Amino acid sequence: MSGPSSPRPKRGLAMTNPTSSIKHVTSALARQTLLDGSLTSPVAGGQPIPLLPWLRVVKIGGRAIMDRGREAILPLVDELRRLLPEYRLLILTGAGVRARHVYSVGLDLGLPVGSLAPLAASEAGQNGTILASLLAPEGVSYVDRPTVANQLGIHLMAARAVVSSAFPPYHTHEFPDSRLPIHRGDTGAFLVADALGAAGLVIVEDVDGIYTEDPQGPKAGEARLIAETTASELAKAPGPLPVDRALLDIMPRARHVKSVQVINGLVPGRLTAALRGQHVGTVLHAH
Repeated sequence: MSGPSSPRPKRGLAMTNPTSSIKHVTSALARQTLLDGSLTSPVAGGQPIPLLPWLRVVKIGGRAIMDRGREAILPLVDELRRLLPEYRLLILTGAGVRARHVYSVGLDLGLPVGSLAPLAASEAGQNGTILASLLAPEGVSYVDRPTVANQLGIHLMAARAVVSSAFPPYHTHEFPDSRLPIHRGDTGAFLVADALGAAGLVIVEDVDGIYTEDPQGPKAGEARLIAETTASELAKAPGPLPVDRALLDIMPRARHVKSVQVINGLVPGRLTAALRGQHVGTVLHAH
């Protein structure tokens, strides 16, 4: 009988050291966590490249403008139409009073906040579809958020403006300490404007800007227009504001958009003046 045979190499395995052909890329982040700020800041701490620096973002309020019907929408559409030869625009629409009805029904049913967000965002999309339809003769169309993120540049080469929903795509995300979505239209418009490196953001409301008191509330007589302020200062103000409070939290961390102007879209010419750099409402600075 023959002795025990020597083990054969397994088929398909190289006889050489398999690690000898591995190429390594020298990086300070190799084998380290991307959550370590001391490691990521030298790499990502610089100013990022603005993707669409010629873009102007206009956010149109759902309750303030769209819910008012033709008397508010059609003059604004005419003004936007006249602006198209001068600017390339991303027009974002917010949700209106129907979103509040959705919130009421959803809360009554016990739905989580992550389920309420896409329901409200669907109304913002409906408002956007209406606005885009009115601007369709100029080649303007409504696109969803994935298209804004990936193909906005080519759409704006074909048309001077694109319409989309202002709500951020935080669907099914849960945020603590809130039963309603805190990131709504104003916040979403600012996030996309800053991510694209846009030239600016104008928020179109039904008031002349931000006031010390609600100009349509019981203390309207005491309301005074705030011509200019910062996000941190405005965050200290009690009571309701015409912009999302979550916007005040994210503005100081912006990389491109350093100020936002809140204007009255019911006054003809205000949007044109704001896009041309004139101070016609409340200028809200990041710092």
